[in-house]
Amino acid sequence: MSDDARRVSLRDAKRSVRERVVAARDALAPDWRTRASETIASAIAAMDAFARARVVVNTLPYRSEWDATLLAARALAEGKVVAAPRVDPASRMLRPLRIDDLERDVEPGYRGIPEPRASRPEIGLDSIDFVLVPGLAFDAAGRRLGYGGGYYDRLLPFIPRRAPRIAGAFDMQIVDAVPTAPHDIAVDCIATEQRTLRVLQPPA
Repeated sequence: MSDDARRVSLRDAKRSVRERVVAARDALAPDWRTRASETIASAIAAMDAFARARVVVNTLPYRSEWDATLLAARALAEGKVVAAPRVDPASRMLRPLRIDDLERDVEPGYRGIPEPRASRPEIGLDSIDFVLVPGLAFDAAGRRLGYGGGYYDRLLPFIPRRAPRIAGAFDMQIVDAVPTAPHDIAVDCIATEQRTLRVLQPPA
């Protein structure tokens, strides 16, 4: 198979998984998503890596994703520095901007995704020691499928590897195998409302 054919095949495979998982996630009852989100947030908050972290990058929920603001609220209550990513369309990179108040400091941003206001201060990447990574689908090996923009695959290499890459997801987002390319970055751990999948990563 030629390289072009492989790229087309991978793109089609990713699109198929995205469409299937998004449709199933959208169909979940809102009350159930609320309860499941509370369980996921509690599971992540109970992790030693979260307890030790002082500077946390926390995604903000979009559409039918689990409510990651629950974890951000816990981090703020514990006195942690909390940042969320804001898209820089010119560079196609994410900039982690500090959030002190989840209502005052957040606005609809790139493609309607909640983001910190542009006026919020940027935090240094070297200071980050915990990253909550979003995703549409995951597998037991920690492979992750995002929305297709590649933003986190570009951001994560600049964050110190000591910072664990943790994902939250509904259990129905765990699939047998996520189609990936060599540049796609896996996560270290995935917490769902039913279980926590810990992935053994090779040393950095």
